[in-house]
Amino acid sequence: QVRLEESGGAAVQAGGSLKLSCETSGFTFRGYAMCWFRQAPGKEREFVASNNWFDESAYIDSVKGRFTISRDNIKKTLYLQMNDLKPEDTAVYYCAATLASHTGVGENFSVDYWGKGTPVTVSS
Repeated sequence: QVRLEESGGAAVQAGGSLKLSCETSGFTFRGYAMCWFRQAPGKEREFVASNNWFDESAYIDSVKGRFTISRDNIKKTLYLQMNDLKPEDTAVYYCAATLASHTGVGENFSVDYWGKGTPVTVSS
């Protein structure tokens, strides 16, 4: 049974930091590109960052230099280190796994597995 379980979301003040984790099981983690998406209240879900089999990462412009995606293929866990958080980062953050070969910014790809999300709230 496939499982993606996010954790680490919390309420923080602007300028603070959080590290999200996504523990997985039930699929060959190292064979998938892993991504973080987020959905802010009243908005559509958006791509945030991805990390592929070659350990190449991609980020949307609004988080570049502040967020870092990483993965541990032994622990089958995906991470998102978020620094200098801003109120506009407030959203539910979702972990996702995809077999797509192109997962860069603006790429249109399907997600094979989704987590249930973890909420992040940034106050000013």
